[in-house]
Amino acid sequence: MTDISFDAEVTAKAAESGANASARFRERMASAGTREGVVDTARVDYLASKVIKGLNDIILEDKVSYAEYNALKAWLIKVGEDGEWPLFLDVWLEHSVEEVASEHREGSKGTIEGPYYLDGSPELEWNGTIPMRDDEPGMPLVFAGQVRAVDGTPLTGAKVELWHADDLGFYSQFAPGLPEWNLRGTWTVNEDGRFEIHTLRPAPYQIPTDGACGQLIAAAGWHAWRPAHLHFKVSAPGHELITTQLYFPGDPHNDDDIASAVKPELMLDPRENPNGEGVVVDYDFVLDPER
Repeated sequence: MTDISFDAEVTAKAAESGANASARFRERMASAGTREGVVDTARVDYLASKVIKGLNDIILEDKVSYAEYNALKAWLIKVGEDGEWPLFLDVWLEHSVEEVASEHREGSKGTIEGPYYLDGSPELEWNGTIPMRDDEPGMPLVFAGQVRAVDGTPLTGAKVELWHADDLGFYSQFAPGLPEWNLRGTWTVNEDGRFEIHTLRPAPYQIPTDGACGQLIAAAGWHAWRPAHLHFKVSAPGHELITTQLYFPGDPHNDDDIASAVKPELMLDPRENPNGEGVVVDYDFVLDPER
């Protein structure tokens, strides 16, 4: 076993993390091509006009001064310079976009993806252990369940992607000093659609506060905390991919998550592992058929 040094990890800066998130998003959009959908001119006209009108209405109704307007302009420029548009949009707007996208689903509940997803994580057997450092700190967690269709049929061939923060609240590839795929993996379920993931319980964390988003949080007197959570993408042939996060009871920020992503259906029920090492969680994912 090797000792872990957190010196590099805790020096993570919002600008570096934001630049990584922006770069990854651009790569994903470039590779997605038209798969993300094309918005027609009439729709752009309608939505853009509505946004612009809404902002002008706020200025007129609330008597926004030039000082406030210039402060906003400077802040918007800083968001771009810090590379924090993915963070800003995913924290404060994505939960509403996800709600619209998922309102037809009958299966498991989804929630936001957030800015720290990366595709291509190491592929593992149905009961594999997530990549981690020697002596990775944290409470052992066994996460087990089944992927099935809304009619109860087990979905053989389904894949379960998991990524989460470490014990200090940092994500690999978005903070220095972490191995490339630390606490990221993709599991292929067995013939019964079952999986058993061996990982660690993540820690709650604050979103980066030394950049533009932190500046807004401080100015508004908000907090920056996200409750501890596990990120998942679950997919199977012929079924809609679901993106979700799962949460732990008792976290003080389950009720006031800065990203507004917590839903009652996403709360876990951990129990003590019979072997005395950490906790066990049972959770099934139910996927809707492709539309």
